[in-house]
Amino acid sequence: GIRLAPKEKLEIPVLFMPAEMKIYKAVVVIHVMRENGENWPYEVTGESNKDLNRNVIVAENGETQGILWIYPINGTPEAPQQKSVVIRCQARQRLEQRVELLLIGVMPGATDLPDAGNSATLDTEESSSTPEVTGGSSATLEFLYEVQYQSDEIRYQLESLVGMELVEKEWDTESRIVTLIFNVVFAPSKPMRSEATLIIQCTAGGLWKFPLVFIATEPEVDDVINIEAVGLNKESIVGFKLTSQTR
Repeated sequence: GIRLAPKEKLEIPVLFMPAEMKIYKAVVVIHVMRENGENWPYEVTGESNKDLNRNVIVAENGETQGILWIYPINGTPEAPQQKSVVIRCQARQRLEQRVELLLIGVMPGATDLPDAGNSATLDTEESSSTPEVTGGSSATLEFLYEVQYQSDEIRYQLESLVGMELVEKEWDTESRIVTLIFNVVFAPSKPMRSEATLIIQCTAGGLWKFPLVFIATEPEVDDVINIEAVGLNKESIVGFKLTSQTR
């Protein structure tokens, strides 16, 4: 019973309040009819566009009585903000660390978890595309994960210094907590502090975001240069070489 004038806009509020970490789907259907109750003279024939045929209500005389707009809605629950994971390494060193992340409220699949490494890939670029799932079964509980950076500058700075790989999964069916164990490699070349976000999505539904903080501390002293004075008010010179690691 909502009346709309020509060119008028209609806002339809949609509230999403998930109770569990699973995929929710709904459909919003908008049905429009002419205010005077008359039909549109346009007749839908068998040669008309198939999408149009599905979205119109045809009267007995073949004229268009109503028009439908159908909007599918997919709801993905997102877990509350997780604690930051801090990866700390001295500059010009290489750190390899195992990181355990807890996913609370995972909905169980039809079968147990697949073997580690065959159901998730890492996309070190920003989330412009969906990570590809390799192996596993559609009935298997699988996870997708990717690293998102706050800016292209941070991505350019970190993507060659950081590596992440999912190596193990543990599933507690009673508490519905999944533990994902990642092997993280961090090899900074200079002191820095950068942030990123590890986004994990379960194919059964649910999204978890873990802030990552990469800290590279000051490197060890390369060498000590001793300069001996040859006398008062006289210069002493010592030479040493510096090699650039890049062009």
